[in-house]
Formats: sequence, C-alpha cells, structure tokens
Amino acid sequence: MKKISILTLTLLVSMLSAYAGNKDRAGQAGAYELLINPWARSSGWHGLNTGSVRGLESMNLNVAGLAFTQKTEVLFAHSIYLKGTGININAFGFSQALGKSGGVLGIDLMAMSFGDIMVTTVNLPEGGLGNFHPQFLNLGLAYAKSFSNSIFGGIVVRTITESIADAKAAGLSFDAGVQYKTGDKKYEDRVKFGISLRNIGTPLKFQGDALSYKGNAAEGDYQLTVSQRSQQFELPSLLNIGASYDIHFGKRIEGDTVKSTHRLTVAANFTSHSFQRDNIGAGLEYSLLDQFMVRVGYNYEAGLLDETTRTNAYTGLAAGFTFELPMKKNGPTIGLDYSYRASNPWGGTHTLGARINL
Repeated sequence: MKKISILTLTLLVSMLSAYAGNKDRAGQAGAYELLINPWARSSGWHGLNTGSVRGLESMNLNVAGLAFTQKTEVLFAHSIYLKGTGININAFGFSQALGKSGGVLGIDLMAMSFGDIMVTTVNLPEGGLGNFHPQFLNLGLAYAKSFSNSIFGGIVVRTITESIADAKAAGLSFDAGVQYKTGDKKYEDRVKFGISLRNIGTPLKFQGDALSYKGNAAEGDYQLTVSQRSQQFELPSLLNIGASYDIHFGKRIEGDTVKSTHRLTVAANFTSHSFQRDNIGAGLEYSLLDQFMVRVGYNYEAGLLDETTRTNAYTGLAAGFTFELPMKKNGPTIGLDYSYRASNPWGGTHTLGARINL
C-alpha cells in the first residue's frame, strides 16, 4: 500500500503540474496521424488504458504493455476514419517474445489512404489534369521487457512518411513507456499504472518538385528553375499518465487455477499535449470469462461541450466490444474487435480488427 500511495501521489502531482495544455501553439505541429489510434480494442475506450494496455496495441499508447506478449501476436485493423471524409486507415502488427528473459520485439505499420484527389492549378481550377493519391505511412519498431514482477518498460522508433505526387516529408519519432502493476494475494495485478512519452523526434520538412517553378533570371532574358524552401514543422509530442483497477467477482476452475468469471476494469487517463488542449478521461471494461468484453470511455478537453469553442472533431464518447475465441483449451486464441468513436461533424470513426495470439 505504501508503494501504491507514493506512486499515486507522484501521478497526481504530475497531472496537476502538466494540466494546462499549450493552446498558444495549437496548429503549429504536423504529422497529426501519430495521434490516431488505428487499433480497435484500445480505441473502444478512446485509448484511456495507458496503464493496462497489453500486446501490440500498446505501441500506440504505452509500449511497456508489449512486454506482456507470451509468444507471438499478429494484428490487423481497418478504420473508416471520420465517415464521410473518404479516408481509410489500414494497420498491421507483429510481435514475438524472445525467450524467458529476452523481452519482446514488435513491429507495426499504419497507412492512411485519402483516395484520388483531382489535380488543379490556378489556370485550371476545375481540374482536367488527372488525379493524385496522397499517402501517409508510419512504420514502428519496438522493444519491451519486464524488469521485475511489477515493472515493465519499452521503447519505439518510428519512421514517418507523408507524400503526394511530387512532394514528400520524412522523419523519425521516439516513444518510451513504463508500466507498474500491483495488487493483493488473490489478484497480483489488480492495480496498474502507466506513463508514456510519445512522438519525440526530428522536425519534418516537405521537399520535391512541387516546390519548384520556372522563373525569370534576375539578370538576363532567360528562365531558370527556382526551388522554394518549405517551413519545417514539429511532431505532436505528448505525455500519457494512466491508471486502472480491476474488480473481480464470480469463480471458475481452470485446471488447478481459480479464476474469476467476471471482471470490471475502471480506467482513468490524462494526456498533456504540446500543441493542443490537454485531455482527461475515464472508461469501463466488462469481461465475461475473458472471452467477451465490452467497453466504453469518455475523453474530455476544455471547450468540448460547446460547438463554438470545440477544436476537436471527436465529441468524447467511444465504445467497443471484443470476442476472444480459443482455438483449443489453454491454447492459441483468435480475437475480433470493433470500436466506434463519435464525432461532429462526420459520422464517427469505425474500426474493425482481428488478432491471433499463438
């Protein structure tokens, strides 16, 4: 209890000192796709499970949770992002445990597709020159490890690529996270805490033929190619602080182990952003036999409830469910996940995912 009290006090002090956000710098960062959670399970409660996230999905919240991978995990997800915008997101992940004390290695890939966009110019505002296809692509490589029975940590290195037909920006970002779990004699992981620092990296700058044009020479009557410099932009760095508490009830016997039939998890999370308003939220997840889970979360930021002051398309509410189906007793499982994040305008974000745990 002493450890829990000290850690709780530390988290509260960190939240109070960080709570303010930096609204004066809003809009000055780029690569905001780094803030999008492409996975269905954790986005079902708006990514509020920084302290309790497990497996590959932790690479987008708190990479320390990757250390809980038992053997091999494969993950797929498809999102209809802000339905009505025509934007789709596809994500893939793979993780592999490297032995009893070797940690876990993970890789994930997220690609955003914006469809075909008409090429227009000042002289041809109605198009007629064909289409171009923008592409955002993020590739992450992660390593996580358990340092004791209670403390887990990890890091992520991520490449960021944004491109159109004739211009491209690329860079690197780094994430780091720590999780701590504790409990009682009956459930040793009932209480969980997590802290993660995300999107710390190199500034990005667009380069390419799109920033060049033919102009008249300063001296002489000939033309030359002039290249313009684009303004570099920072990454949307943030700090996540979260905690969760499990409530177990009902008993069932699996071999020599006594497990609970029902689990109710209460989670809370605070996010301090460098380039936008801070978020604070809470969520619930109910689990039946660890095979069916349903979750809901609400993520709030200043001005969210008033349309005249809201700066976020999401209105705070998210929900989702999971079916975790065992392929054989105490063996591999197949999971199906779905989440919905409400928005205004547009029709919200729908995410469907599938996972294989070997």
